[in-house]
Amino acid sequence: MDKLTVVLLFGGRSSEHSISCATAGGVLAALDPDRYTVIPVGITRDGAFVLEDNDPAKFALNASALPVVADNGTRVRWPESAASRELTVVDASGVRSLGTVDLIFPILHGPFGEDGTIQGMLDLLGLPYVGSGVLASALGMDKHFAKTVFQQAALPVAPWRTLTADDWAQAPGTAYAALEHLGLPAFVKPARAGSSVGVSRVSTPEQLAEAMTVGLAEDNKVLIESGLIGRELEIAVLQGRPGEPTRASVAGEVVVTGRDFYDFAAKYLDAPGVDLVCPALLSDEELAEVQQLAIRAFEAIGGAGLARVDFFLTQAGWVINEINTMPGFTSISMFPSCWLASGYTYPELVGELIAVAIAHARHGS
Repeated sequence: MDKLTVVLLFGGRSSEHSISCATAGGVLAALDPDRYTVIPVGITRDGAFVLEDNDPAKFALNASALPVVADNGTRVRWPESAASRELTVVDASGVRSLGTVDLIFPILHGPFGEDGTIQGMLDLLGLPYVGSGVLASALGMDKHFAKTVFQQAALPVAPWRTLTADDWAQAPGTAYAALEHLGLPAFVKPARAGSSVGVSRVSTPEQLAEAMTVGLAEDNKVLIESGLIGRELEIAVLQGRPGEPTRASVAGEVVVTGRDFYDFAAKYLDAPGVDLVCPALLSDEELAEVQQLAIRAFEAIGGAGLARVDFFLTQAGWVINEINTMPGFTSISMFPSCWLASGYTYPELVGELIAVAIAHARHGS
């Protein structure tokens, strides 16, 4: 079998830059050099595309020194038209070819990457890629519109109210009225951010102003959402090849013991107070139901490739918290953990994502 040339695209301009870099380290280590020629392309915080080192250790997740893409002076140039798949790089020695590319693997989190912007660029260039397209990526990134689509698809979501920065500046009373209507505790979340960045738990009305400030620092639109009492569980989803069904993993459970919620430090810095249990203890009926809900959520937004769907299991039943169209792949992330417990090794999972994307690109779907 001929080797595939895969561009691993990571970093980016969002607040989740370092998490994307950490994911890149994991994926770089998992890509078999006998099967793939890997071109690591980093995006600096300023948005420059640079040729990075194919060194997984460089991007290890360390709480004292989060990994970043530095501007090393190189500039990766994308094809001049959709008639070519050749990448070039400009450096101190001039311009040289990086070869013809088979697939882009954009492991970008947050705005300017997970939200459909990179996907739109790649579509314009005619370059196939892993993961969801423009619409599904944009929907998955925007919690307000994702919840709206889920409601339309008769999927259960927590009650919420969306407010803009102008709403908060001009009529802050609407936020306090929403909080009173939704009840306490509540959560304030940026509409378009991930990894729990900018999320606050509000237990009293006096905490709302600070929570709004924190949330609006990440986005000009925030959600005030009812706090739910129940177990927090997550399902990983994989698209099938053309003509094959979407697959759902076993469930993983987030058990919060000493923190207000599953925040950034717990997700990525292995902070205490949270345990990840995979597979979660569920009855066969409960697991089958949540797997079908996860697949329905994935298909409701028109997802492709992969996603992680987060749920609460309350006394009233399952409630969708959110969907992530490019979930984290770090060693402690739930997405690979759920598939590991479902029978995939990390390298097999990465290889499957590439194989599915190639299959759909060749099928024209």
